Amino acid sequence: MTTAAYQGEPGSNSATAARALYPEADELPCTSFEQALDAVTLGAADVAVIPVDNSAAGRVADVHHLLPESGLFIVAEYFLAIRFDLMGVPGATLDQVECVRSHVHALGQCRKVLREGGWRTLVSDDTAGAAREVAELGDPRHAALAPPAAARLYGLDVLRTEVEDDPDNTTRFVVLARDAALAPYTGEPVMTSLFFCVRNIPSALYKALGGFASSGVNLTKIESYQMGAGLNPSRFYVEIEGHPDDERVSLALHELRFFSSEVRILGVYPAHPHRLGS
Repeated sequence: MTTAAYQGEPGSNSATAARALYPEADELPCTSFEQALDAVTLGAADVAVIPVDNSAAGRVADVHHLLPESGLFIVAEYFLAIRFDLMGVPGATLDQVECVRSHVHALGQCRKVLREGGWRTLVSDDTAGAAREVAELGDPRHAALAPPAAARLYGLDVLRTEVEDDPDNTTRFVVLARDAALAPYTGEPVMTSLFFCVRNIPSALYKALGGFASSGVNLTKIESYQMGAGLNPSRFYVEIEGHPDDERVSLALHELRFFSSEVRILGVYPAHPHRLGS
């Protein structure tokens, strides 16, 4: 492992997740999720660490749109506890703040403190980027909602700590690589991600998913999306608990393939301990 790409700037939650997963790797900050995936596809990075779901804000990245065409595979998942501090330029006070900057998801996850302060908000491309913007402005009327690491990185004062609405606020990240690196079937908790396109027959989705129910396989996520102008059959992104080599999962996938025009495994990877409550 030499380089880990992520969307955002140094000091962001994505940077924190990448460092936790690959502490010895070089970091490659990217301006978009697509750029981070392209970095892996083109060989500029070994992995991309991408946020996909937040417990408060819901879906973060449309990975189901990006993954099938990228040719990349999910090789790991990581759950990060999300903490936001309200930070301003050195010497600033809460009474001076008039405008708060952050990523749109961070603003949505800190509504209570924003409502209490009655501040104007400005959307930034990234939480750490908002902290950098405040540092560059040097204006005590501007503050940022950003991870604690951003205050240290950009020399800002923390005006209030842990201002997220939900103390259990958590973001799930997935790690994408060029090679599949499927987790071995050992009986340990495993997640399988896949996408499929149903055949154009009545009740195709119901029939395609029926095998998971009859085999007792738990679906933890199913999302539909449309390619093109809406005239093509819907595609579905699914995550399940279990390994394709497990007999129950194998039977469910066999039934899924029978009622689908395409099924593609996007990753088989160890379940993160967060799923097990540890």
